[in-house]
Amino acid sequence: MATQPQIDSHGAEDVFREEVRQFLAENFPPELKGKGNALASVEGPVHETPAQEGWRKAMGERGWGTPTWPTEYGGGGLSRKQAGILSEEMAKVGAFNPIGGMGVMMFGPTLLEYGSEEQKHEHIPPICRGEIRWCQGYSEPNAGSDLANLQTMAEDKGDHYLVNGQKTWTSGGQWADKCFCLVRTDRSDKHKGISFLLIDMDAPGVEVRPIQMISGMSPFCETFFTDVKVPKGNLVGKEGEGWTIGKRLLQHERTNLSGGGSMARLMGASLADIAKKYVETDADGELADKVLRDRIADFEIRWGAFLLTARRAAEESKAGGVSEISSVLKKLGTKLGQERAELLIEIMGLQGLGWEGEGFSEAELSGVRAWLFGKATTIYGGSTEIQNNIIAKRVLGMLDHQ
Repeated sequence: MATQPQIDSHGAEDVFREEVRQFLAENFPPELKGKGNALASVEGPVHETPAQEGWRKAMGERGWGTPTWPTEYGGGGLSRKQAGILSEEMAKVGAFNPIGGMGVMMFGPTLLEYGSEEQKHEHIPPICRGEIRWCQGYSEPNAGSDLANLQTMAEDKGDHYLVNGQKTWTSGGQWADKCFCLVRTDRSDKHKGISFLLIDMDAPGVEVRPIQMISGMSPFCETFFTDVKVPKGNLVGKEGEGWTIGKRLLQHERTNLSGGGSMARLMGASLADIAKKYVETDADGELADKVLRDRIADFEIRWGAFLLTARRAAEESKAGGVSEISSVLKKLGTKLGQERAELLIEIMGLQGLGWEGEGFSEAELSGVRAWLFGKATTIYGGSTEIQNNIIAKRVLGMLDHQ
C-alpha cells in the first residue's frame, strides 16, 4: 500500500510561516508600520482609524491577538513554536499586536484557569477580539504592599452582592468597561475573607477620578464603589478563594511588566541601531565612542539573556502550574527597563529631552515620557522590596526567625 508523504516538523513550520506572511501581506496596513503602543490600554480612550480597526478585526477573527489561547474561546490555538514564528514575521514587517491590555496580560489567563465555562464563553471571546477593556481593582489607600488588608466590602444580598469601598491606582479605570476586583466577603479572616468579583464600570454607584502624573498622562485613578449591585454570577471561583486567584493573576502581571511577556515589545529597536542615528560612527559603521559601544553591548547581552530566561520560565509555568519565578522576572526586568530608558536618553542627548513642539520626532517625544513612566515599574505590580521578600521566602526558602 502506498503511504502518504510525511511533512516533518520543519516542513510544517515552513508552511505555517508562509501562511503568516500571506496573512500579513493581505491584512497589515503599511501605514501602521512601527506604530504599536503596548501602553495604549492605560494611556487614553480608543480612537481607531479605519486602518487600525481593520487590523484589529483581522487579528481578532484569526485569534492571533491571543495566539496560544484555546480556539473554543476565540484564541488562535497555536503552539508556542507557531506563536514565535508569528511574532518573528510580524517584527519583519513592522507589524504589532493590536489586541492587548489587562484582559490579555492578566485577567484572561487567570479566568481560563479559574473561571466557569459560562464565564469563559462570556468574557474570553471579546478579549480575543479586542472589543473590551478591563481594569484592575486591587490596591486601596491602606492596602498597597499589604494587599490582604483591603476593606472594600461585598455584602451578600441573596441574588447579588452590594459593594462599598474604594480602590486606588486603577490603571485606565476611566476608559475601562469592566473591572476584575478583589473584595472582602468575610471580615473574620484576613486572607480567606477575600473574593474575586467582576464589576461593570458603568454600573450605578461606580465613580472614577483620574490622578494626574508627572509624565503629563492620567493613566491612574481613584475608584469609588457606593452600593454597587453585582450579580452572583460575577463571582470567579468560590467565596474566600480570591486571595489564591488574585495571587495567580499577579504572577501573570509581573511576568508581563518585567518585559518577559507582551511588554517586551516596548523595547523596540536595539540600542545599537538607535545610537547610530545620534552618535558618530567610524569608517566601519561602528559607534566611534568605544565606552558607549561597550555599555550598549553589555546591556543587550543581559537583556537577551533575560528574555531567554523569561521564555524558559513561561514554558515551565505552562507545564507545572503556579511558579514564584514571576517575582524574579519582575524584579530584574523592570530594572533593566529603567536602565535602558536612562541609556536611551543619554544616547539621544538634547533630542531625548523634548516634551512638545517642532524639532522632535514622535519617537523622541515619547522617549522622555516613557522614561518618566518607567520610574513606576519597580513600584506597581508589587514593589521591588515586596518581590525581594517573596523571592527570599518562596524561592530561596528563607524563613523569618524571631
